[in-house]
Amino acid sequence: MKNFQLKLKEALTSRSSEGLLRELRVVENKIDFSSNDYLGLARNIELRAKVDKVYQSLSFENKLGSTGSRLISGNSRYFEQLEFFLAKTHLAESALLFNTGYMANLAVFSALPQKGDTVLYDELVHACIKDGIRLSLAERFPFLHNDLHSLENKMKKAKGQIFVAVESVYSMDGDFAPLSELVALCEKYDAILIVDEAHSTGLFGENGSGLVCALGLEKRIPIRIHTFSKAMGCHGAVVVGLQELRPYLINFARPFIYTTAMSLHSLVSINESYIFLAQNSDFQNIVVENIKLFNSLIPDSDIRIQSDSAIQAVLFSGNENARNKATFL
Repeated sequence: MKNFQLKLKEALTSRSSEGLLRELRVVENKIDFSSNDYLGLARNIELRAKVDKVYQSLSFENKLGSTGSRLISGNSRYFEQLEFFLAKTHLAESALLFNTGYMANLAVFSALPQKGDTVLYDELVHACIKDGIRLSLAERFPFLHNDLHSLENKMKKAKGQIFVAVESVYSMDGDFAPLSELVALCEKYDAILIVDEAHSTGLFGENGSGLVCALGLEKRIPIRIHTFSKAMGCHGAVVVGLQELRPYLINFARPFIYTTAMSLHSLVSINESYIFLAQNSDFQNIVVENIKLFNSLIPDSDIRIQSDSAIQAVLFSGNENARNKATFL
């Protein structure tokens, strides 16, 4: 036990000396410029009242927890109706809900690629995509960020079914994936393009359907992951796409099969957030105008990454320096 404790302390000391030690903190009474609540829905009083009202009206199936996985006791008509609604909203043939975006990506990338297949992923995709890929038995290789030439070179050497993993809007730099060009390249090599829309859900497309729908590419991209914990202001995620995708994941995705289902309150929050956004489309326009204003007021420089999304990045050299600036802000 002492040796184990010593190893833990040494790892923490090493991380602290590198300026990389993470610590939980509580921040109150501040203006929020650092979270993913892009539309302010997580703190919207009107939306919260609607969620509470609907939740109380569903007292016939009102319970604190879902009591089990959806395959046992956690499923409900509300689940099924919400998935039908989400498939329609995101212009997809099917939809399957997950507790988080992390779980959704673990499910997709661990269950779909098989032994003998190849997964090619943008080097800047989120950690959950990389973790999901590691859980599969397929070969995996990164390609240079948003570099179609780098991707095609990897495609030429790939074996089996090729899967390509990207984000529509990247979470750190706020830049966009070249989706139209990626679609054309994947069609050329018969590759399956998987797009994580976590940071475009709610911000782009009619009723917040995402960047893929905004570009009219939904029929050419078979698998998309939409996360609700960003612009939608609630919790959970959904995988949308081909008709066969939903039953396949129900049967083969371990993060779905062995996870307790979301509670009714989470489902109501998702449903009401989408309805609220559809009725208040100006929220999306306000964000667009704020981004334009920010870009016009903050001059271009060597330390700023130009972005037309809600994610704006400024670069500082050194971990400690960057952390100090973040704390100051």
